Amino acid sequence: MSSHEREYDYPGKSIGLPRSGSGSIAPLSRRVGAFVTDWVAVVLLSVAFFDYSWWSTLMIFVIIQALFLPTANGSPGHRIWRLRVVRRDGSWVGPWRPFLRSILIVLVIPAVVWDENQRGLHDLLSDTMVVRA
Repeated sequence: MSSHEREYDYPGKSIGLPRSGSGSIAPLSRRVGAFVTDWVAVVLLSVAFFDYSWWSTLMIFVIIQALFLPTANGSPGHRIWRLRVVRRDGSWVGPWRPFLRSILIVLVIPAVVWDENQRGLHDLLSDTMVVRA
């Protein structure tokens, strides 16, 4: 096994995270589950209050992410799926990172471009990561 393969034999190893358990990189299945959970809630809110306009749906998504990430370490979907969003060093995300992160998710492309640690471009640019709670 080459040194490059050893360095990246599981997501998060190169940034000092454990292979599994609390604090390890969240698996894709849980991330998708959290996103779908949040999106269903956002669509229901948009239908209930704004006759489901695409603009209101995106704004509700951004607002929910921006409010819940700094206060609960994750959106309602993240919390239900036992995930949390933290800075790369494990500290609090602060007030502006969740807003930037959610805007980049709405743009879609940053959310589907990942590095070897399964951190999307939206996480890289906001210095965040999604880990198991």
